[in-house]
Amino acid sequence: MINKEELCEKIIGLYPDIGQCGIDVNVEFDEDQKSWVVNLKKDKIELKTFLEEGDAEKCMIGEQCVSLGIEIAQLRANIERMPAR
Repeated sequence: MINKEELCEKIIGLYPDIGQCGIDVNVEFDEDQKSWVVNLKKDKIELKTFLEEGDAEKCMIGEQCVSLGIEIAQLRANIERMPAR
């Protein structure tokens, strides 16, 4: 089982500018969806995406981070395009 702090650190490791840009990252496992919920927050804007458990595990062992990278990149791009509230 993946540790949520380790997954969060992995995301920040892949995208070190997330924290520097003022975007907060939070991850939680959703038992109903059987996937990880990744929340990005910047100012008052918050968006989330779901990451399949298998994809998260592959990334954590250094096998493949493509799915995680694509999801986070899209989420980050979406949050950057939204006007500040």
